[in-house]
Amino acid sequence: MKGGKNDMKRILSLALLAFAVLCLLAPVAVFAEEAAPAAAKAADSGSGKAMAALAAGIAIGIAALGTGIGQGMGLKGATEGIARNPGASGKITTTLIIGLAMIESLAIYALLVSLGILINQKMFF
Repeated sequence: MKGGKNDMKRILSLALLAFAVLCLLAPVAVFAEEAAPAAAKAADSGSGKAMAALAAGIAIGIAALGTGIGQGMGLKGATEGIARNPGASGKITTTLIIGLAMIESLAIYALLVSLGILINQKMFF
């Protein structure tokens, strides 16, 4: 069964690598776009707002997914540590709370970036 676990890790690693390459190449596609006349760009401004809303939603969704997984893994490790050594529960709990706060701050940063995208498109305020 151990070989299957390594294969799954390899597939997941390749999928994440492909996603990262796709994200890194996306700006190239945007910059390769031909310059459109001003009238055409003015008519297309609604599409830009829709894309900004979609980007903000995807960004905060991925951030929430990542921080949720990170917090779950941290909590799993803390409970296993307390189960092995109940005498160290105070130190483990303190470290866990600090770690969870740091992980949660990443989600808050992603929220701020998403709100920044939406405010830049004048979708708020």
